[in-house]
Amino acid sequence: MLLSKDYLKKYYNPENFFNRDLSWLEFNRRVMEEALNPDLPLLDKIKFISIFFSNLDEFYMIRVSGLKEQIRANVFDTSIDGLTPHEQIRLIEKNLQPMLKEIYDYWEDEVLPKLNENKIYICELNQLTKDERDGINKYFLKEIYPILTPLAFDPGRPFPYISNLSLSFAILVKKSNGEKHFARVKVPSILPRLLRLDQIVKTKPSNGSVNGSYKFIWIGDLIRSNLNLLFPGMEIVEAYRFRITRDTDLEIQEDEADDLLQLIEENIKQRKFGSVVRLEVENQMPEYMIETLIENLEISRNDLHVIDGNLGLSDVMIINDLPLPHLKEKPFHPITPKIFLEEENIFSLIKRNEILLHHPYDSFAPVEDFIKEASRDPDVLAIKQTLYRVGSNSPIVKYLIEAAERKKQVAVLVELKARFDEENNIFWARELEKAGVHVVYGLLGLKTHAKMTLVVRKEAEGVQRYVHLSTGNYNLFTSRLYTDLGLFTTDEDICADVSEIFNYLTGYSEQKSYRKLCVAPINQRERFLELIDREIKNVLAGGKGRLIFKMNSLVDPLLIAALYEASNRGVKIDLIVRGICCLVPNAPGLSENIRVISIVGRFLEHSRIYYFYNNGNEEFYLSSADIMQRNLDRRVETTFPVLNHELKKYIKEGILFSCLFDNVKSRVLLPTGKYIFNRKVFTEWSLNHQEYMMEYAIKKAESKKENKIKK
Repeated sequence: MLLSKDYLKKYYNPENFFNRDLSWLEFNRRVMEEALNPDLPLLDKIKFISIFFSNLDEFYMIRVSGLKEQIRANVFDTSIDGLTPHEQIRLIEKNLQPMLKEIYDYWEDEVLPKLNENKIYICELNQLTKDERDGINKYFLKEIYPILTPLAFDPGRPFPYISNLSLSFAILVKKSNGEKHFARVKVPSILPRLLRLDQIVKTKPSNGSVNGSYKFIWIGDLIRSNLNLLFPGMEIVEAYRFRITRDTDLEIQEDEADDLLQLIEENIKQRKFGSVVRLEVENQMPEYMIETLIENLEISRNDLHVIDGNLGLSDVMIINDLPLPHLKEKPFHPITPKIFLEEENIFSLIKRNEILLHHPYDSFAPVEDFIKEASRDPDVLAIKQTLYRVGSNSPIVKYLIEAAERKKQVAVLVELKARFDEENNIFWARELEKAGVHVVYGLLGLKTHAKMTLVVRKEAEGVQRYVHLSTGNYNLFTSRLYTDLGLFTTDEDICADVSEIFNYLTGYSEQKSYRKLCVAPINQRERFLELIDREIKNVLAGGKGRLIFKMNSLVDPLLIAALYEASNRGVKIDLIVRGICCLVPNAPGLSENIRVISIVGRFLEHSRIYYFYNNGNEEFYLSSADIMQRNLDRRVETTFPVLNHELKKYIKEGILFSCLFDNVKSRVLLPTGKYIFNRKVFTEWSLNHQEYMMEYAIKKAESKKENKIKK
């Protein structure tokens, strides 16, 4: 093989890679650009503003916290692009501050005036009528005041604990004798940050708004105006908002644990005490208050963000929920493919056809129906499934419980280490165990990220296996927002592979190869290197080499080096990378044959597709894995082939080509690390990939209706 690991190390120069975290910031810049898009409806702009700030919170909780932990531990190892943790932190702040200014200015100068034009008001308290002020004060006394807790800070009372992402007030109070004291009041996280007046003031008309308009107030403004009730007889000298972000990345030493579930629970409890990695304060906060917070939170001045605006704008998503369809993009409702509307049970459909679902354009209902029918069909003997992020009210879990209650063999791997879903997954694991389901929590040191379902059914010809494999989670909510691909098949080799993977997950196995599936961490990296190597050899033999990869993130240095080598050998490479990309494209002598685009739109591009030209005998693989070290080395992942000719054609022409020709939402990555819009030239038609896919799904549904009428 040309692509030996030692050979590829020749590309391991810092200038050949973008920094992972700076690349992520560029992704969040693309999210911000969607908010700034003048053609986007107003409430969808607000959605992207909220997403921008939610993303940023998680970035600090996980990535920035990790860098700061390295600094505290005196770790000076450099990243693949040659930066120390100190340098990365400095560049993150340097790149982020202009973005924060831009988005806050946009919120103030563009969004708020546009909201007002559409009779949506975020009001200061002095802008309310007397009746409204009386109403909100009554609401405060009844609903908010009883749950507020003023916490003093003095020699007898220590600095209070402050929870992650909570909004608080730093308050200076003065006693009647002139003594001044510091106090803190937390804004309750169980209440919305923005309060809708028609929902709390009992003067609303039947249409749910006030005189055809919607008024909001910040809950912090209401609390600040009533602080005197919390400190009776004292003067409120000053009160300013602040917000902290803590390190929430769980450090799990599984090899030291007797019970993984108990260990995860204990770690979740400790998460709230993670070190503070960011302090956000209002720009009017005086220096002595800032110093008090910095000292008692045990942080440095470098951890401070002074914000000229409202803290935590992720909370504005509530405005997007308003029933104002004219201020949103036209809604899209997933379509149930025609094949599932036939009067035939789902098992005979899958046995007759290999079926591909493309969410959210195709409905997730057939996946749920597959589990439901399996749970109720008397001929089904066993169901095995992996669950990573299932959501808080999962019908799939309920069907698995029902199957166990019907005495079927049910085995479920629940990944307890799915970040920020740990508590939810612990709950479902216990519910499944109560019903008699065989529940396992994964392999030591590995997350199970593969998405698989295996149904074993007794039929006239003997036992038959049915498999569903997916690039995304078994989650109804995200299936409407994320683009993912799911495959139903009875292919004997694939079914046998999936059976053996489940045996690997639930028992013991040292199996190193599979028939048609690639499995991380066993053989996926090596298989991808072999497939890239084959494209190079085909070019060297006088043929053509072509790769098209679609994924969320491209980080793994070894596979990036392999792509550089393929480019230099003449293989044409198109990469569709939604988020982080550490590969430098279009660089002379390095990656002249590599083009990278990113699509950020109304749906989150989550599917992973790997296409290999193979001298015209094209191969298509779908995967739960991105090209990252964590996916290839520290997770159980599955990559599965698509074998049906029509399905291959749909993936190539319907998905990959429409992504590559998108000239509305796609951005092209430059060798500088910046992105520019891939704007159409004069002779081109406009193509928005996601709109194209929605239109295609609707046309299929309409043609189905016409056929029914003709019959």
